Amino acid sequence: MVRDGVATTVAATTLVPGDILVVSEGQKISADARIIAGEVEVSLSTLTGESAPTTRSGEAVAASVPPLEAADLLFSGTVCLAGTCRAVVVATGDHTELGRIAALSQVTVPTKSPLEQQVTRIARLIAVVAVAAGLAFLPLGLLAGLSFTSAFLFAIGLLVANVPEGLLPTITLALAVGVRRLAARGAIVKRLSAVQTLGSTTVICTDKTGTLTWNRMSAVAIGVAGRQLDVSPDLPPDPDVDALATALVSCAITTGTGVATSSVDPTEQALWEAAHTLVRDGAERSVSRRLHVYPFHSEARMSSTVDDTAHGVTLNVKGAPEAVLARSVCLLDRGTERALEPAQRSAVEEQVSHLAARGLRVLAVARRSLPDRTWPKTREQAEHDLCLLGLVALLDPPRPEVREAVRICHEAGLRVIVITGDNPETAREIAREVGIGDAGVRTVTGAQVDNLSDAALTVLLQPGQEVICSRSSPEDKIRIAAALQAHDEVVAMTGDGVNDAPALRRADIGVAMGRSGTDVAREAATVVLTDDNFSTIVVAIEEGRRIFDNVRKFIVYIFAHAVPEVVPFLVFALSGGRIPLPLTVLQILAIDLGTETLPALALAREPAEPGIMAEPPRARHGRLVTGQMLLRAWALLGVTSAALTMAAYFFTLQRGGWYVGAPTGPGTPLHQTYLEATTASFAAIVACQVGTALASRTERVSLLRIGPFSNRLLLGGIAFELVFSAALIYVPVLNELLRTAPLPAATLLFIAPFPVVVWGVDELYRAVRRRSVARVADPGPVPTAAREA
Repeated sequence: MVRDGVATTVAATTLVPGDILVVSEGQKISADARIIAGEVEVSLSTLTGESAPTTRSGEAVAASVPPLEAADLLFSGTVCLAGTCRAVVVATGDHTELGRIAALSQVTVPTKSPLEQQVTRIARLIAVVAVAAGLAFLPLGLLAGLSFTSAFLFAIGLLVANVPEGLLPTITLALAVGVRRLAARGAIVKRLSAVQTLGSTTVICTDKTGTLTWNRMSAVAIGVAGRQLDVSPDLPPDPDVDALATALVSCAITTGTGVATSSVDPTEQALWEAAHTLVRDGAERSVSRRLHVYPFHSEARMSSTVDDTAHGVTLNVKGAPEAVLARSVCLLDRGTERALEPAQRSAVEEQVSHLAARGLRVLAVARRSLPDRTWPKTREQAEHDLCLLGLVALLDPPRPEVREAVRICHEAGLRVIVITGDNPETAREIAREVGIGDAGVRTVTGAQVDNLSDAALTVLLQPGQEVICSRSSPEDKIRIAAALQAHDEVVAMTGDGVNDAPALRRADIGVAMGRSGTDVAREAATVVLTDDNFSTIVVAIEEGRRIFDNVRKFIVYIFAHAVPEVVPFLVFALSGGRIPLPLTVLQILAIDLGTETLPALALAREPAEPGIMAEPPRARHGRLVTGQMLLRAWALLGVTSAALTMAAYFFTLQRGGWYVGAPTGPGTPLHQTYLEATTASFAAIVACQVGTALASRTERVSLLRIGPFSNRLLLGGIAFELVFSAALIYVPVLNELLRTAPLPAATLLFIAPFPVVVWGVDELYRAVRRRSVARVADPGPVPTAAREA
């Protein structure tokens, strides 16, 4: 740097506004600065996510030009790729463009996911129910004639029976399995709870280029002298095509080496390839060396190069057709420059409209011969009196799978909002091709969004409305996400640049691009797409819905067992101890931590039910545990299991000669019968678990429809719990530990049908529910009298 007229090297942290930076190739720029001399090519990828190099020089620009588009500004955190320059520091630290984006990221604090909120509620519910049941048992046990010690002991047992110890580990493992499945399908989830948030998504805010499209431009057609031709190496000799190809070879912005590579902007890559498809040997040899570049400017909407050719110094121009046409005075026709008459100008405009209507991006190419080897200092002095050479139509086709993904989104009740930096026409056409806005779409620009109040923006984004926002800024993305969340929407936002980081943090789900995204965007996001593909977002949403449904399935499965574990304590207490305790605390723990866990984990791997993406999205504050779930778990499956458990208990006691009030303690004649009876209660609960696991596999459809044996992991889990239970019942060492006893064949035969009974009761319940829903959906034919009325 130069300070006080002396060149010196200082630490970046000591830079202050007014210092002069000396920037050269390969250096990282340490502050925002304005160029005062020289010209450089810089990479702005850390700010914009775009890999194409950008030319910066000391050329004056209008004050209204956005900072990132100003041709004389350098930014902290970017890298100089070629050239040298001097620039005066204008901002450092938090006041730089990079610092501004960092400040936006800090303002947006991620909130708890819907699953985290719901699990917190469930934990509180379980704690309240368990403690309340335990406290209620103390006076109940004392009134029933138990001693305080016995009442307190069984109050603890009742509390343990009401706490599903395996619930939280099962939820965690279910989410971990979901993360693994998503990674295999192209979506890396950085936070477990985000999997369920994906399933709650109601709006997807997506980029266009690289997400809806391939981000692979190709030139498909050219227009010369009123003719439209396909881009092909087999075109017959044509002086107009040769002139167009020569200009394209000259003005294609490559990496500076003269060779187009994958790091070049896709548009420039496409123009380079088209030029070499069309150019002939003679034309190619006429190209010499580049003397100067007038870089692309958002206001001029064109870029130009000054090239030394065999025919002299030539200005070659490419840009938006309307901008180039406005500066053209003649047209190349059959190799001859002819005046551009109004009729010819209208014909060119009509040709541009025809190509744009096909969803093609159209550029115009022109040239101007300069009188000598010097060139004007400003582009305004250079880019006038042009000769129009022709048009080039570029295609960035949509990904073929995106239309089907959008259809699935609409079927699932999701909206898709396109937020892009492209022009409105291109964005609208691509959206139309992939099915976004089939039922109506509004198109706004970033400038229009800036002029809208928060209330007006909320109205614009009201439910049911799909929107295309073009020429958007990072602040626009944040405001759109906030406005959607004000409608209680769950927002998934895609992005790839550093400037997208605040919006990715603000959204409920930030989705970064794995291939084209920056490190900062990937760090800010909760999901990274390894294939940059919109359809992968839909896959992730479907996976999130499946996981949420599966979490609810194993919650029903786990909650259903609380009733048969609690009822034995209530029977004991209400009988005043005349009916011995049907279940011990250790047996409850063996159920909750042993036999229950693997089937619950297997339910987390349950395939999605048919029609899962035909259901509307869940509300942001929709409950994970609903009253209907509790009714099914406790009143239906739980009560059925409890009745069967007590039946097995009394069946075993009565076979041994027990009667109400008979002593069963150690040393009594009925003690062995009592041990068999408690073991029968344990075995009955395990058998009911098998039926509950099969019933819990589906919330709506019949188990026969999805296949009783389609979840092999569940079958393995059931096999494990049966083997584990058999070990607890028949291994002598374990008999001593859990106070169990081997069961006779008669008791096993009595318990064997329990799984079918439990499953059958729930199957009947679901059948009744399906018929009720069908009647509501289809009330039947209207009575004749009503039709006539």
